[in-house]
Amino acid sequence: MNAGSRPRIVSLVPSLTELLCELGLRDSLVGRTGFCIHPRESLRTVPKVGGTKDVSIERVRELAPTHLVVNVDENEKPTVDALAEFVPEVVVTHPIAVDDNRALIERFGRLFDCEQAAAQLVERFDAALAALRARRFAPLPVVYLIWKDPWMTVSANTFIARMLAEAGMQVVAPRGARYPAIEIDWMRDSGARAILLSSEPYRFRDRHAADLARQLSADGSRPAPACLTIDGEMTSWYGSRAIAGLRYLLEFRDRIDALLAGGGTGDAAPTKRAGG
Repeated sequence: MNAGSRPRIVSLVPSLTELLCELGLRDSLVGRTGFCIHPRESLRTVPKVGGTKDVSIERVRELAPTHLVVNVDENEKPTVDALAEFVPEVVVTHPIAVDDNRALIERFGRLFDCEQAAAQLVERFDAALAALRARRFAPLPVVYLIWKDPWMTVSANTFIARMLAEAGMQVVAPRGARYPAIEIDWMRDSGARAILLSSEPYRFRDRHAADLARQLSADGSRPAPACLTIDGEMTSWYGSRAIAGLRYLLEFRDRIDALLAGGGTGDAAPTKRAGG
């Protein structure tokens, strides 16, 4: 980026839109997806260009961005390739390990000339991660649900699984796909002690957790896993939201342990903690 020039950024990744704002780059955002909702008030006047997977290429062209922020898992490669034909710089991201957040934030700091703000965020991230890693958790096998009809989960080779692992929650999933489809019987026989129903991309509610708990315990042959809702933003969003996510998981693990110690198998949604 030329010294003194202001970038024109279109972000197709909700968590990274939030990170850009945290780094003081709100005025450089000229486009976002409809799923880029945080910080809500700041983004109200930023034009939408579609969803993460159904981007309006012509709308992006009209906005004349200098930078396009995308993610390997969230955005379609053919769309990104088409946008790359006229956007000067495409910023491709793909965090997998929790520690990748540090490099991601530092990269944005260098790219957009906001290294001091990035350093402050990295300091907060390191503190949150250190606090979580200071705890010693007993291993807890879990299934993390992201979709219904069909039921879908995440494999261990995902950012979500690695975030959960920081709080001792070990994802159980069939081998193969990163986001495999599963059945009720598989969940029952998986060895998981808890089934976590995420608030995104499918918006699971407490009623879904309660209904699943009933289905899992229907045959009565063995104790059913506990079924809980979990805030998906806190487990799957990168950047600044991951700071709040690490703190959230510490509280969430304590709630699961308390539930299991009491022999509960129903829903128990922890308090949602917003912000980073």
